[in-house]
This record gives sequence, structure tokens and C-alpha cells, in this order.
Amino acid sequence: MTEAVPLGRGERIDRSRARAWILQIHYRWESQGSEATLLDAMGHTVATRNVSERRLPYVRRVLTLMDEHIADVDRALRGALDNWRLDRLSSMDRAVLRIGTVEILYMPEIPPKVAIQEAILLAEAYGGDESPGFVNGVLDALYKSSPDLG
Repeated sequence: MTEAVPLGRGERIDRSRARAWILQIHYRWESQGSEATLLDAMGHTVATRNVSERRLPYVRRVLTLMDEHIADVDRALRGALDNWRLDRLSSMDRAVLRIGTVEILYMPEIPPKVAIQEAILLAEAYGGDESPGFVNGVLDALYKSSPDLG
């Protein structure tokens, strides 16, 4: 397992802003019917928006992992959702949960508690009033139910 290395303030800010871009790209991808890949949606976004070059590697990595593991990510989320269906969530909540899940399950250098906290911040900024608590509960349940993590 890769050991977490503390990031400098600038790197933390870049990752937080990269997550916001991932959220926007995911929204675009879902809005267009999810037929192309998330990386295709990233290409369209980068062609029309000014995304900092420093953030692109992280955006690309998370989207690549999401593209590769979307079925497993969604299966893990369905197991953590209590009395909710993934397809009935708002697009924003679903995207935030998928980003957090990818970071928790496939990016060992990101401490799970950091991934959860960052997801809560995204939910506060882009979700509904109840999104932060909902995201916290779902990702915490996912984290605790993962045999290698919780």
C-alpha cells in the first residue's frame, strides 16, 4: 500500500479545485447520456474551458479510474446506500459519491478520511441542503464496510 505523503497547501488547493472540475465533467458526461467515456467528456471540457495544467493530471487520473471501475464503484455505493437507489440520487450527489469512492477504493495515497472530507466540501458547494450529511453517511459506511480500510 502506498503511504500517504502530506501535501503542501498549494497542492491541496489544486486537488480540491481538480475535484470541482471532475464534478463538472461528470455532470456533462451524465447529461449527455453517458455514452462516451468520462475522458471524452474531459476532452470536450478542456477544449472549451480554462482548466489549469497543474490540475489536469489529477483530473485525468480520477476520471480514468472512474471509467475503468464504474461498475465496481456503483456496486460499492449501492451496498453503502441505506434505503436509497443510486439512480434516484441527484446527479451532483451521485458524482460526489463516485469521486469519493474512487479515491477511497483505488487511490491508497489519499487517506480515506481526506477523501470523505473533500466529498463533504463538494457537497456543501454544489449539492442540496442535506447533501453534505448524506455524502458523509454514505462514504463513511462504504469506508467502514471495506475490509482493507475500515
